[in-house]
This record gives sequence, structure tokens and C-alpha cells, in this order.
Amino acid sequence: MSSPAAAVCPVPALTLADGGHFPSVGLGMWKMPKPELPGLVREAIRLGYRHLDCACDYGNEPEVGAGLTAALRDGLCRRDELWVSSKLWNTYHEPKYVRAACERSLRDLKLEVLDLYLVHFPIALAYVPFEVRYPPEWFHDPQAKQPAMQPIAVPYADTWGAMEELQRAGLVKRIGVCNLNVSALREVLASCSIRPAVHQIELHPYLTQSRLVRYCAQENIAVTAFSPLGAPSYLALGMASPAENVLTDPVLTRIATAHGRTPAQIALRWGVQRGCAVIPKTASPARLTENLALFDFLLSAAEMSAIDGLDRPRRFNDPGHFGEKAFNTFYPIFD
Repeated sequence: MSSPAAAVCPVPALTLADGGHFPSVGLGMWKMPKPELPGLVREAIRLGYRHLDCACDYGNEPEVGAGLTAALRDGLCRRDELWVSSKLWNTYHEPKYVRAACERSLRDLKLEVLDLYLVHFPIALAYVPFEVRYPPEWFHDPQAKQPAMQPIAVPYADTWGAMEELQRAGLVKRIGVCNLNVSALREVLASCSIRPAVHQIELHPYLTQSRLVRYCAQENIAVTAFSPLGAPSYLALGMASPAENVLTDPVLTRIATAHGRTPAQIALRWGVQRGCAVIPKTASPARLTENLALFDFLLSAAEMSAIDGLDRPRRFNDPGHFGEKAFNTFYPIFD
């Protein structure tokens, strides 16, 4: 890795309802390789990343924690300059398990407090003890003759109430949601004592989610776009086809050529120019730098409109599709 003396690229931040500053570009940890991850996290922080998006289910929070510890030890930044998010997994939705799940992520990440803790999916599954399997993933019993998800009846409002207790206890600074449609988000807002600070959703030029983004803006809830480059994260999983890769779309490639940028930079610039945070993932040091280089150019109104017009809408991360194929359980959460 390069020396700590390298220049840091400043990342503009979104201002949240509580006045907090949420870096508009982060590094997503889904599917990141464990052996390289401590060094990769340290290098990302050296380059200027201040937003790391983690989750219990990604199975690599100890490695992220090792990288965070190294970066802080080496003076690459202060803890109060970092934004670290994690997520409550589906098997911990019963209120009595929420705090223990959060505390496990804190221990793995080697942190005393999270900047943001999100409910990963609006899916409640039967509890799997830490000592049995961690992370528990989707199957209740992978060794069963016909392994499947085991849904249980837990009102989302009950889970959210336990999330609020985490914030009151000082374990997390903010709480948020993921993967809700407008109706489900409206239900949370109607009953909550502490409002979601952030809503994390799949969002890319083939899934623009314009009404949901507009509704979040109306309610002063920040939006984080996961999978902001669309299909590439899903190709190896068989959840997308090469023909669905927005990075080869003629509209994006034409705009990229006009600006002397890559199609990935155009897709990410479109995301942040809409007022969202984006969390692309990469294990490539060169791409780490490229994904931050979004703030010295602007897309015109016509270019933004052309990218908006690519909406299909194509959702790659949909439990209503992959649940049945991968986990023998039909569990739709989107209309």
C-alpha cells in the first residue's frame, strides 16, 4: 500500500435532518474479499473515503474493524471524521435480540458507537443463536433435508422500537431503514418516536426509484444508493445478464466520452447529483480513486434527463425472485 503522505480527496457531504454530515460517496463492503480487506479499508481511508457501509450479513466486519484500527492507529483520520454504518440482520428482528446484534457488530468493528444502524430488510426470520452460526445468513438450518428460510411474525414497528432504544442508549447515533417501499416507509413514520435518518435502497440508472427518492426528500430522509452501478455486482451470482449492464449502455458511454470519464463515474455522478449518497464497492486500488473523482464535473440537465430515461425498472436485489431460487422460499417484499 502507498504511504500515508498521499493527498486526501475531500468528499462532499449531505446534511441530515439532525444536522449531521453524511459523506456522499462511501465504500460498500458486500462481497468484499476478507484477506485483503484490512489493507483495502486502510487504503480507502488514506485516499479520502470517510463512509464505510457494513453489515452483519456481509460476514467481514472483523476484517473491516482491523482496517479501521490500522487507519486510526496510523493517524490517517480521526474517529469523528469517519461514518460507519452497519445493519440489523433478518434473524434478529425480535426486539429482545436487537441490542445483542448491534453489540456484536460493534465488537467486530472495534467501535464504541455506530454512526448509523439500519434494518437490513423488512423480513423477520427465526432467531439463530450466535454460537450456532454467525452470520446466520438466510437458511434457518442449512443441513436440513430441504433447507429454507423460516419467516416469523414480528411487526416491523416492534423491531423499530428496539432500534430506537439503541439510539437512546448511545450505541448508535442514528437509525435507518433499507428496502422499504413508500407505503411501508409511511407506516414507520406514522408510528415512530425517532424518525429514520437514512433509507438505503437499490438505485441505479435502470432502477431510478424517482417517486421513492422524491418522497424521502419530502420527509427529509437521506437516500443511500446501493448497487449504484447496477448489474456488475450480480453477474457472478447469476442474478443479472451481461445485456443488463448499464455501464455498456450507449447513453452512458456517450456521456462518458463527452466528459472524458468512465461510464461508472457517470453513473455515480448521476446518483450524487440527484442528492443521494452512493456506496460502490471495489477491491481495486485504482477504482477506489476513480470512484471518488466525481466532484470536478457536472452533468447537464439534458444528460441527467437522458439517464433518468433509462429506467426499466430492473431490480436485481429482490427477495421475491432470489428467495425462491436460492433459498426455497417465496418472500416478496416489493409490489
